[in-house]
Amino acid sequence: MNTAAANDANKRKGVIYGAAIGDALGVPYEFLERDTFKCANMIGNGSHHKPAGTFSDDTSMLLATLASVEEHRAICPDDMRERFCDWYYNGAYTADGVVFGVGRTTAVSLKQGHGLNSERSNGNGSLMRIAPLAFIQASDEEICAASAVTHAHWISTESCVIFVRILREVMNGESLEDAIKANSTHDEPFEFLETLASTPRKEIGSSGFVLDTLQASLWCALHTNTFKDCVLEAVNLGEDTDTTACVAGALAGAMYGFDAIPKEWVDALRGKLVIESYLF
Repeated sequence: MNTAAANDANKRKGVIYGAAIGDALGVPYEFLERDTFKCANMIGNGSHHKPAGTFSDDTSMLLATLASVEEHRAICPDDMRERFCDWYYNGAYTADGVVFGVGRTTAVSLKQGHGLNSERSNGNGSLMRIAPLAFIQASDEEICAASAVTHAHWISTESCVIFVRILREVMNGESLEDAIKANSTHDEPFEFLETLASTPRKEIGSSGFVLDTLQASLWCALHTNTFKDCVLEAVNLGEDTDTTACVAGALAGAMYGFDAIPKEWVDALRGKLVIESYLF
């Protein structure tokens, strides 16, 4: 493998492991209010009573997306839906066969066989799994179609487009600042992209709303200088801790590479054989 190929592989591995580790760090603190706790390391129990290093639905659905992209080298929404159902009903792509943390929109859309497109269906359930689309030349329309398997409202699909564009540009060597600037030419409700560098922490939302997760994950990566600091900042924002840190972890993994992720966190992560089976 030449140097460029090895660097690309390291970044892809960083994205996937970064997402899974951010997710696992956040699982014990989900639903807790900001500044009522302090995440400093990988722990177990907590909100979901899981062993340390357990990732949630966020990473499982991301791995299902990765598996589909790996097999087809293209966006196949029907295949993605089948894989999501295999996860939801059979426990595929999990660390231990147990499914937990499933959002309402995701659950309903899989049961009904189509994505939901009401304004109230703008949770972060497609943004959390969309990162692998940065590994191939997916068009904006294809990214929207991948989101729409579960989350079909334009706010969710456009959030996914923006994130994949930024992630792809960072993987290609652009600075995060430049990548955000290049994707800041959006009207409401995406105007926050233009002021992220100066937005104070207290104004960053961390709920399960897709715009909160997009803003928070970008903000955490923009205001820290290491993978570790980025994902800990994301968890410590509170509320939807696992998803915020999952998305921020994917971005930080692209920025710093797999080798920048603390080894003790990689060692503690459960389900590594599942993750490794889909990396390409």
